[in-house]
Amino acid sequence: MAARQADVVLVGGGVMSATLGMMLRQLDPSLDIVMVERLDHVAHESTDGWNNAGTGHAGYCELNYTPETGDGDVEIDRALKINAQFEVSLQFWSYLVEQGMLPEPSKFINRTPHQSFVWGEDGVRFLKRRFERLSKHHLFRDMKFTDSVDELAEWMPLVVKNRKAGEPIAATRVEYGADVDFGSLTRSMVDYLQSQPNFELMLSSPVHYLDQRDNGRWKVRVRNQKTGALTKLEAGFVFLGAGGGALPLLQKSGIQEARGYGGFPVSGQWLVCQKPDIVKQHDSKVYGKAPIGAPPMSVPHLDTRIINGEPALLFGPFAGFTTRFLKQGSMFDLFGSVRAANLRPMLSVSRNNMDLTRYLIGEVFQSHSARVASLRNFFPDASEDDWELKMAGQRVQIIKQAEGGGGKLEFGTEIVAAQDGTLAALLGASPGASTAANAMIDVLERCFPEQIKSAQWQERMKTLVPSYGQSLVDDEALLTKVRDRTLSTLKLV
Repeated sequence: MAARQADVVLVGGGVMSATLGMMLRQLDPSLDIVMVERLDHVAHESTDGWNNAGTGHAGYCELNYTPETGDGDVEIDRALKINAQFEVSLQFWSYLVEQGMLPEPSKFINRTPHQSFVWGEDGVRFLKRRFERLSKHHLFRDMKFTDSVDELAEWMPLVVKNRKAGEPIAATRVEYGADVDFGSLTRSMVDYLQSQPNFELMLSSPVHYLDQRDNGRWKVRVRNQKTGALTKLEAGFVFLGAGGGALPLLQKSGIQEARGYGGFPVSGQWLVCQKPDIVKQHDSKVYGKAPIGAPPMSVPHLDTRIINGEPALLFGPFAGFTTRFLKQGSMFDLFGSVRAANLRPMLSVSRNNMDLTRYLIGEVFQSHSARVASLRNFFPDASEDDWELKMAGQRVQIIKQAEGGGGKLEFGTEIVAAQDGTLAALLGASPGASTAANAMIDVLERCFPEQIKSAQWQERMKTLVPSYGQSLVDDEALLTKVRDRTLSTLKLV
């Protein structure tokens, strides 16, 4: 059987692969691109609307992006970085909407104010200091703060109603926060790609073989799960955007840069309410502080969601321990990822994070009553009968080799790329999908270094993302210009 020749193979039908495919199509329409997905339709794992928070992670409300220092100050550098990265995604989506490549914005993104909420004297003191630090920077200049019960009742009526009298409470608010249905967004991007020449989508086709030829091109073998048919692919560039499945595929590649990486899988669950009389009373995302010992992905929040056009309220996530790397994966995924090169880092992380493991296992065995009790910190009048438990997605946190041969557990995202630029993989979780455009620009710069330096690609990148090559953190005038455009185009104001 002759191999199907391609320029690019995108492994995984999620938001990362779709974003990279859309960028490459705009930069060089002649590229022959193949997307392979193990499931029978795209955007069904981490990207699916029910499998993630849907928050346009911009640092507006996520308190874990602004940790408190030992002297009571607040670090804001990560929040600034993530906010600027989300602005890149907004610019790219705005371009696609303007060009008719994406549907009307409300089909995938909706204005949903982002709010942080705290209670107790220590919480209020922290939030006020956070507001003082962030609001001085132009990226967060529109943030509001209040500790007025009356104003809070306007911002978040479900949260404030019937709270304990005299309890110190406070919140911050950014009006133009977003709720993003990343599943709908991704399906729209893939639909567009399928309408173009030189693009092929292969569903129900997991990768079971990956190897680099002597000429630098990659051999990729996929087998259709429905027909059993084997397809041989050869490509000059492979991107592994398979969510939790990216690590095993990266290990199959055998590239030197993959050595020492391991994964720490974490599952998630939501409490969901779809009763219209309750849903209509809450129109924002309200984030609190994570419990002591909880991973960053377990920051509690009460969210307005619009998934596939239907409104709902979600509370959680409730994390849990799992050995699966994918929601529809195998219980042997974790064990199958152990290699000689990552065994020591993984054992080191396991030994040093026993409290986290115990916390995750405890989360799994929580009763419905216990989960609703946590919800009542955000919605005092919540009734157990109005909420049901729904499984969220799987996340595989990064384990990296540390100095001395041990390991460290990281909760961000990271691009791992081969030295020759022929293969790249995205590992990790939060902030994930919200910063997809920025992450894929990183892939382009590392794996297509000569092309992206060309005048043609530079001009096109500026069209896709007008702030490309400039700093939104440092340039207030540029931020004002691009934000005015994106908020208008995406109807977030």
